[in-house]
Amino acid sequence: MRLILPTLLITLASVSSFAQPEPQLVAPGLISTGDVFGFTLSPNGDEAFWVKSNGGRDTLIIMHAYNVKGTWQTPTPASFSGNVGVWKDIDPVFSPDGNTVLFQSNRPVANKPDRTGFDIWAVKRAKKGWSEPYHLGNVINSDDSESFASITKAGNIYFMKDNPDKVGSSDIYVSRLMKGVYQEPVNVGFPVNTTFRESNPFISPDEDYIIYFSSDSTGYGDVDLFISYRTENQWSTPENLGKPINSAIGEFCPFYHTRQKKLYFCRIERKNGRIVENVYSYDFQPK
Repeated sequence: MRLILPTLLITLASVSSFAQPEPQLVAPGLISTGDVFGFTLSPNGDEAFWVKSNGGRDTLIIMHAYNVKGTWQTPTPASFSGNVGVWKDIDPVFSPDGNTVLFQSNRPVANKPDRTGFDIWAVKRAKKGWSEPYHLGNVINSDDSESFASITKAGNIYFMKDNPDKVGSSDIYVSRLMKGVYQEPVNVGFPVNTTFRESNPFISPDEDYIIYFSSDSTGYGDVDLFISYRTENQWSTPENLGKPINSAIGEFCPFYHTRQKKLYFCRIERKNGRIVENVYSYDFQPK
């Protein structure tokens, strides 16, 4: 049941002010080319995936690049993505150990010929590169779109799901891994989910905090990034990450890199009928 209550928000602007004055573009001209989002980085920092949108949502392909001695190499389409014009791939996210990448695709699903939305897929690290993509099944996935899935050390997956009742457009759900099987997704509930739109959940490896975006009207712009902490199976009142992380335009697709202590996220702005979106990083301590 969804509670129709106002969200109580605490700003983290003063907490995050110890870091650099402004978020930094990630590899401008190489990765951040004005038409990208959904950046994720391997635990050792030497491999990245992200989505290239070409300034719209008609073309969505996952890109891949290696970082060699501090220098990003020329990006190429990910081995498990492609088929431009046939299907779309979005929102890659590394697992905490770096051996799995979750992503979403509207590619055909076996025995589901009428399914047109996005489902959660995955690839495993192989001896050379990455495995063939595999579908995570029709318990965690449904005929409603699922997107931006992130995973804990225990294998639990948090993701966005379109609401069948259309209240708030979308909510954040979790599917828990029990004896190797993903369980029926459960709405994480209030106070994380509200009557506003919540999406793009990055769950911490130990499941003790979650960073996500909300269209909460008390924010700074289109959508803002928020954080909530989990203690004794309860989520705390969401806290707006404040400026300069959030701004007058939209922030989305958060990814926290534990080793670097950096928050990666994207900004989106619509200009002259075109979507301009790039990847940023910011020194950040979640706790």
